Amino acid sequence: MLASTIAAIATPLGEGGLAVLRVAGPKALAVADKVFVPVGKSAQKPSAAASHTVHYGRIERDGRFVDEVLVAVLRAPRTFTREDTVEISCHGGLLPAKLVLDALLAAGARPAEPGEFTQRAFLNGRIDLAQAEAVADLIHARTELALAAAGEQLAGKLSQRINQLRDDLVKTLAHIEAHIDFPDEDIAPDTRGQLLTRLERGVAFMDELLRTANEGQVLRRGIRAAIIGRPNAGKSSLLNQLLGHDRAIVSPVAGTTRDTIEETANIRGLPVVFVDTAGLRESRDDIEREGIRRTRAMVAKAELVLHVLDATEPMSAEDEQFLAELGGKKRIVVLNKSDLVPADCYKTLKQAIAVSCLTGSGLEALKDAIKETVWAGEIHAEMLQVAINSRHQDALQRARAATVRTAEALRTDLTLELVALDLHIAVNAVGEVVGRTTTEDLLDSIFSQFCIGK
Repeated sequence: MLASTIAAIATPLGEGGLAVLRVAGPKALAVADKVFVPVGKSAQKPSAAASHTVHYGRIERDGRFVDEVLVAVLRAPRTFTREDTVEISCHGGLLPAKLVLDALLAAGARPAEPGEFTQRAFLNGRIDLAQAEAVADLIHARTELALAAAGEQLAGKLSQRINQLRDDLVKTLAHIEAHIDFPDEDIAPDTRGQLLTRLERGVAFMDELLRTANEGQVLRRGIRAAIIGRPNAGKSSLLNQLLGHDRAIVSPVAGTTRDTIEETANIRGLPVVFVDTAGLRESRDDIEREGIRRTRAMVAKAELVLHVLDATEPMSAEDEQFLAELGGKKRIVVLNKSDLVPADCYKTLKQAIAVSCLTGSGLEALKDAIKETVWAGEIHAEMLQVAINSRHQDALQRARAATVRTAEALRTDLTLELVALDLHIAVNAVGEVVGRTTTEDLLDSIFSQFCIGK
């Protein structure tokens, strides 16, 4: 991979003021030389230019003008990939960027794969695997908290702690293997105690990290919250209020929503994917019945349910049925149209939150309830530093299990070869988090999820 020179459009496709293309690799300067014609006394060819300088000129292909550009020359190792890099700013729009890219490819570069620039940064030792994943998290962040968590991981806060954990396990492994090499010397009781203390400290730290897994996944992908209830209870109105704009059609005609509508909102710093669903009732209409079927399927996949009731109507048998059905899910009962009824209505629903989608009253209390249901307690900066993702969670769970087996084997005087075997497993699993232990399949899986040009 590192022997080739790659090029890609690094900005989203479409019309805009500027588009940026990135070229990186051992021949990046030579490729840029072939297509860039400097204009002005101070402008230079990329190969002759000093590092971290910008030059004005034009891109040409086979002597034909392509576009007017600015070229930034970035020489290794002070670049994102630690390779020679050229970044070209051309006019925005699909065609100018595509034509510049075509010129670069004709000059000897090849198209970059998804995430290949970041993968090269990892392979060249500029960032570790956890930091590489943070790059994608930064790009996809939908709230400021998610952005802050990705920034902490990109800065290496999680990596520092993981590397310290791995170093402690390696020290213990080295001590055990030394005794394997010199079998005539038994491990002294006080030394055994010190090794067990170090292993127990490692297990405790892994437990601390594993407790952040749910919060880390919430920040990265958000949670799905299904808005359900009888027709005309105000589900679509509630969605519009939570989003802050009109997304769903609101009508006094029951059964307007026939399909699910999804939209993401920032709720107290957490990304929440709200799903407006078809009203739950018995229907003879084939289309509405399909909508209700989809509603039930969506409820089954949702992590949170907002059950909207009409405060102006008595609870029906259907309401009671659905309340009972959803007893095992995280649920918030929302009493809509509360502006039309006395405050003590629905006394039996003590946990219900009264709102008015007409006046907006009660919506802030509902947002607080959503946040507390999803993420109990305060969101601290320390928590954002180590919020792990599902891949980290899997690796740490395997590392923890192997470390626990190691400690138990050490306590029961099992042969040291077995002790070392489990500890090797733990060290490798911890190393997977930051990429000190990797496979080609793992790297392909991670970087294939990136956009092209990053």
